[in-house]
Amino acid sequence: MKRSIFFWLYFTGAILLAIYFATRIIMTFMGYGPNSMVRNISISVDTKDKDLTALASAVGISAGTHTYSIDLDVVNARVGQTPGVKESAIRRLPNGNLKLKVKLYRAVATWTDGQYYYPLSADGTIVNQPSEERNAGAVVFRGNVPKDISEITKSAIGLLGDLDYMEWIDGHRWNAQTTNGITVMLPEDNPNAAIAGVITLNKKHRILSKNISVIDMRDPARILVK
Repeated sequence: MKRSIFFWLYFTGAILLAIYFATRIIMTFMGYGPNSMVRNISISVDTKDKDLTALASAVGISAGTHTYSIDLDVVNARVGQTPGVKESAIRRLPNGNLKLKVKLYRAVATWTDGQYYYPLSADGTIVNQPSEERNAGAVVFRGNVPKDISEITKSAIGLLGDLDYMEWIDGHRWNAQTTNGITVMLPEDNPNAAIAGVITLNKKHRILSKNISVIDMRDPARILVK
């Protein structure tokens, strides 16, 4: 008898809880109750000191919006089109609020079209955030760039002060154009070592300040100067 009473108590309690949660879910979908509205949108990025204004504008949702009227795929697509965004994901929390996580491109250099300067990521992505001013501390690239510029950028930093821009030639090797109008033709194999050689020559002989037009480093056995 005692077991029977406990069974019916638990059974009744389970039914009441099921009715309660079902009612809450139905009310939320119908737009009633606190969990049916967006009260807060949290945005997190993988870098510090980032202005979130553009991301908030891309989300474009105001407080009080019915949470289940929002198409998260559409919102995520808008965020993905924001300049500098590499990846993004948005999800709806149980309380009706939204949480957005964003991964941004990290600029390692600058790309120019001859008029404006754009941040350039290590994977060769040109970020649509143009500036009319050149960053004196960044390596500048022109034309097409390969999918990985991380190593050539690290090497080219040693030429800053004399380097105007780097250019990817015929899809297989680099030229370094100096501020003095000299074209340094780098080899396809190990261009980083060639850049190190130019830096050494310049320290010893100030070769980048001389009245020459070309330094051809493509032949590993000799350096041609014109």
